[in-house]
Amino acid sequence: MSAHCCDHDHGAASASPVYRRVLWVALAINLTMFAVEIGAGFAAQSASLLADSLDFLGDAANYGISLLVIGLALRWRARASLVKAATMGAFGLWVAATTIQHALAGTLPAAPMMGAVGVVAFAANFGVALLLWRWRDGDSNMRSVWICTRNDAIGNLAVIAAALGVFGSGSGWPDYLVATIMSSLALWGAATIIRGALGELRSPEPGHSHAD
Repeated sequence: MSAHCCDHDHGAASASPVYRRVLWVALAINLTMFAVEIGAGFAAQSASLLADSLDFLGDAANYGISLLVIGLALRWRARASLVKAATMGAFGLWVAATTIQHALAGTLPAAPMMGAVGVVAFAANFGVALLLWRWRDGDSNMRSVWICTRNDAIGNLAVIAAALGVFGSGSGWPDYLVATIMSSLALWGAATIIRGALGELRSPEPGHSHAD
């Protein structure tokens, strides 16, 4: 993302009371869905559900960090973005390792539970994505929030597809494939956020009243 997209106007937008309220709602939804999915993931022995549950936890942390840095100087928001990108990258690597473990063990997840929880998770993430649509373009911090939410919705659809695949084939490979896709999305999202944040750190920040 180019530096000129991350100007003072975006800083003002990110500090708006409406954006704060949206982030608080997103934080509550993600914490709730983390608790639901991690329980279901272990019960169903599904790599993709476990991956999605940790993604919800990571997003909750993402929204929490965003709330802390709202209104601060652009460089502080960029630094927060780097922390969040590192978290996304670590999540992607963890999912990859977990998927390999399940594939080697030949784990067969419970397809009905996968599908049901996947539908609920998609509804939650789709609702959050609608709330955040207005702020999808902005500085790297705002964009990181949008990327995480968008990736989650895509991942939920993939979990539903995996459940259908497991049910139809009697094999765990659709679950492993979806977990691999989710890992790749996390790594790609982390790389995108890092590029934007580094660009902001290299650029001067015009007209901001906060000290760097």
